[in-house]
Amino acid sequence: MDRVYIFDTTLRDGEQAPGFSMTTEEKLQMALQLAKLGVDVIEAGFAAASKGDFEAVSLIAKEVKGPVICSLARALEKDIELAGKALECAERKRIHTFIATSEIHMKYKLRMEPEEVLQRAKRAVEYARRFTDDVEFSCEDATRSQREFLYRVIETAIKAGATVINIPDTVGYTVPEEFADLIEGIRNNVPNIDKAIISVHCHDDLGMAVANSLMAVKHGARQVECTINGIGERAGNASLEEIVMALKVRKDFFGNLHTNVNTKELYRTSRLLCRITGSFVQPNKAVVGDNAFAHESGIHQHGVLANPLTYEIMSPDDVGFPSTRIVLGKHSGRHALKSKLREMGFEFSEEDIDRIFEKFKALADKKKEVYEEDIEALVYEEFLKHEEDEPIKVFHYQVQTGDKLLPTATVVLSFRGEERTASSTGNGPVDAIIRAIQKALGIEPKLLDFSIKALTPNTDAQAESRLVIELDGVRASGRGVDVDIIKASVSGFVDALNRAIVRKSYILSKESLRREGTI
Repeated sequence: MDRVYIFDTTLRDGEQAPGFSMTTEEKLQMALQLAKLGVDVIEAGFAAASKGDFEAVSLIAKEVKGPVICSLARALEKDIELAGKALECAERKRIHTFIATSEIHMKYKLRMEPEEVLQRAKRAVEYARRFTDDVEFSCEDATRSQREFLYRVIETAIKAGATVINIPDTVGYTVPEEFADLIEGIRNNVPNIDKAIISVHCHDDLGMAVANSLMAVKHGARQVECTINGIGERAGNASLEEIVMALKVRKDFFGNLHTNVNTKELYRTSRLLCRITGSFVQPNKAVVGDNAFAHESGIHQHGVLANPLTYEIMSPDDVGFPSTRIVLGKHSGRHALKSKLREMGFEFSEEDIDRIFEKFKALADKKKEVYEEDIEALVYEEFLKHEEDEPIKVFHYQVQTGDKLLPTATVVLSFRGEERTASSTGNGPVDAIIRAIQKALGIEPKLLDFSIKALTPNTDAQAESRLVIELDGVRASGRGVDVDIIKASVSGFVDALNRAIVRKSYILSKESLRREGTI
């Protein structure tokens, strides 16, 4: 068997983590995306845990098609019966029953003798078979269990009808080499192990959940239990996206082992979980973190721009990630800045780029990240602003507004020396004056972003407006500051318009020169 089955337990083990609980509807939404992702099994919950969990398992069993729908159940008849009832409508269903097999768990948690545990496991699997032919049995805390006893429990569970045997590293205690030896031991010492699939479920308490899972797969396990973003009890579970991409990227090591997961849905699934739970993924998270395909170092940026394979072992498109992100900061080099300028529509001589780069470095030392708008401002101040006077100048304006008045604005301005006047109404005073300016100019740019904030907490504080517009395919940002929020808005809007108009003229002049063969 070369196929590795992906058993997703985001909705069960993942949801048990503090702060990750979900409503029934949210679980359904997540389950539908997991089905789209192409996981083989969805552990929808623990039907006996609560009325809400029972309802969630039942709803997912009814609505989600494709994956096997599974419910966890302790090795107790009442738990197994509730799991069976919750799964009644499932197209394909599995009951996952478990009992602890380590000495510490049997003595202090279960207060049972090993032989009692053995018989409980047998009865639980037999009872689960009354509801479905697909029964998974887990030896909780398997990695701290006495080997010979563990082999006996597994053999007994398979004889009773278990089709999947799960070997959990419940407390994240094992290490890869040790876990590989355990899987080999099970394969060599359980006589009927060929009648069941070996599964693994690793926790990340020592940061080795993914490594342990992959090593188990390398040595014969064919199901991995994991979660989106690695969420779960304590330090979490093995991360689904890391397991799947490791098998895909490192075929030279894992051979023909593969999953049926649609990797292009990984990023989307990760972000859906974040939205549902209100959590976030740390920026340096493998595969789906914001920095997974981001580069700030000049050396790295140069390499990636020349050939992505220099520093990216997988393509952003492989996991549905938006794109490689060149982050401009104090570690960035000239190649990255030059590439960004070209992307923004600017073409400069090497001498001019040196001037911009010097100012860029000075700015980068003051900021964590330099954005496109920052670069545009550098270029505008250094080159474009001096090529011609600002084409638009506002002489004065007047706004009438009130709770029972329709906001109305009149503006007097000049465009390339020609005076113009216009009036307009709007939803508010700012909307009215912006409409009046557009009417006077005879243009209507697309407003991409508009924000205004007080620079200090007092009522007489200066207001700062920031706008991003698009005019005939040219993007530009503007900024205005004044104690009057209307004036700050006017200044910011006119600033953005001037930049867009000058930049458009610059681009057109370059295109004309290029057509003439001058450049």
